[in-house]
Amino acid sequence: MPPPRSNAATRPRASTPGLTIDVVDRQRVLRVGSRWLGTIARRALERQGIEVAEICVLMVDDRGIAELHERWLGIPGPTDVITFDLSDATRPGVLHGDIAVSAETARSVARELGWQPRHELAYYVVHGILHLAGYDDHDPADRRAMRARERVLMHAAGLPAPPARRRGRR
Repeated sequence: MPPPRSNAATRPRASTPGLTIDVVDRQRVLRVGSRWLGTIARRALERQGIEVAEICVLMVDDRGIAELHERWLGIPGPTDVITFDLSDATRPGVLHGDIAVSAETARSVARELGWQPRHELAYYVVHGILHLAGYDDHDPADRRAMRARERVLMHAAGLPAPPARRRGRR
């Protein structure tokens, strides 16, 4: 699988001044509008107070995300979302990164939780944006703070709050 930022000419964009969001759809598991997902990302960035960002969202299936997971993190198997922080010290104040999300995982998790797969996928994008913005979810206090912020950003994007998750699940 090529790096997340390849194939720029085919990416739909959702842009506002200072925010550039590219969405690349490389999966056939779930029909999700690239423009819709870009709009969700833009609304989340705006609500987070981020004024300058260059974000690429890559939608893949479980095989695609497993390849990225193994290649870049050395962990075999699929996951829901992987965030690549590409921010550069020479461009302070610019949030720059790639967010890879698995539509296949979103579909199966949404089924378990009883909500729409596209909302689950949007949740992964919001989660990735928060990681790029400096949030972490490795210890319980940070995880609670991140979950609370996810609910705020989902609401700002016009989406329902994510359902409660089992421990160990995003």
